[in-house]
Amino acid sequence: MSQSANVSVEKELHAKSGWLMLAVTIGLFLAAIFFIVNFVMSVIELEAYGLEPSFLEFSRIILAVLCVIAGANLANGFFSLQPGQARVCVLFGDYVGTVRDTGFRWANPFYAKNLGNVETVENLGSMVTGLEAPVTKSHKSIISVRERTLNGERIKVNDRMGNPIEIATVVVWHVADTAKALFDVDDYESYVSMQAETALRHVASVYAYDHMEDDDNAATSITLRTNIEEVSDALQVELENRLAPAGVAVSDARLTHLAYASEIAQAMLRRQQAEAVIAARKKIVEGAVSMVDMALKQLSRDGIVEMDEERKATMASNLMVVLCGESEAQPVLNTGSLY
Repeated sequence: MSQSANVSVEKELHAKSGWLMLAVTIGLFLAAIFFIVNFVMSVIELEAYGLEPSFLEFSRIILAVLCVIAGANLANGFFSLQPGQARVCVLFGDYVGTVRDTGFRWANPFYAKNLGNVETVENLGSMVTGLEAPVTKSHKSIISVRERTLNGERIKVNDRMGNPIEIATVVVWHVADTAKALFDVDDYESYVSMQAETALRHVASVYAYDHMEDDDNAATSITLRTNIEEVSDALQVELENRLAPAGVAVSDARLTHLAYASEIAQAMLRRQQAEAVIAARKKIVEGAVSMVDMALKQLSRDGIVEMDEERKATMASNLMVVLCGESEAQPVLNTGSLY
C-alpha cells in the first residue's frame, strides 16, 4: 500500500527579532497619544476663539485610532521561545513553517495561536466502557521538543510460550517533526502512550520469559529475563517504527518490571527451585566422581592398599555416599575380612 500523499513535513521558518518591532509598536502608541493630545489642545484653542473644529482636527483622531489598531495588531505577533521549544505557524489553515529560534521574537500576528481542539479519553478503559465523557484538549502553537519520559503501567501479557507475565517499560522520547506531530495525528501524546503499550505487548509475545520455557537445549535464544539489552533494543526499534508517523523519535526504551503473573508465580517459583536443586546436585555428583577417581588412583599409585575390582567398587560406593549425602555419614567399622 502506498504512503498517503498528505503526510506533513516540517519546514524551517525564521522569525524576526522582537526588539525592533517592539520599538515600532511603542512608537505607534506614542503617536496615537500625540495625535489625541494635539486634537484636544486644538479644540481648546478653537473654543477660546469661538470656532468649531474642522475636519483637519478630526483627522487627528482618525490617525490616532489607526495607530492604536496597527500597534495592537503588531503587539499580537510577539512571542518568546525557550531552548527546547518550537512554534508551529499556521496562517488561515495553511501550515507555513516551524520556528525554532530562541529568544524574544516577532512573526505575522495572524498566525494562529491555537491549532484546534481534539477529543481524548483519560484511559483505555473509559474508551471501551464509555463511562467517562471525552476530554477536550487544545493544541497550542508552541510545543516542547525536549526529551520526555513515559513511565508505562504494569500490564499482563502472554510470552511466546503462552505464560501470563507482568511487564512494564519506560520510554524516553521527543518530538522530532512538529508538523507530523500536530497535523498527522489527533493527539501525539496519547498516540505515544497507546503505541508504547502496543509495542510492549508485541515484543513480550515474541520472546519466552526464561530459558526453562524454551525448547532450545543450548539455552542460546533470547529471553526476556536474561537478555535485557537485546529485548530493550528490539522494543526501541518497534517503537521507532510505530511512532514515526507522528514525528516522534525514541531515545531509549527499557523494561522496568518483569515477573510472572500472580496466578502462576508460585508454580514457576517451585519449578525454578527444582531447576536450582538439580543444577546443585549435578555439581555435587561431578565433584564426588572426580574425588573418588583421584582417591583410587592415588591409593594404587602409592601402593598403600592393593584392591581388586570388587574392593574398588565397594570403596567407590562408600565414598559416593559420604560425599553426596545430605546428612553426616556414620562410619561402620569392619573388623573381619571383606569376604
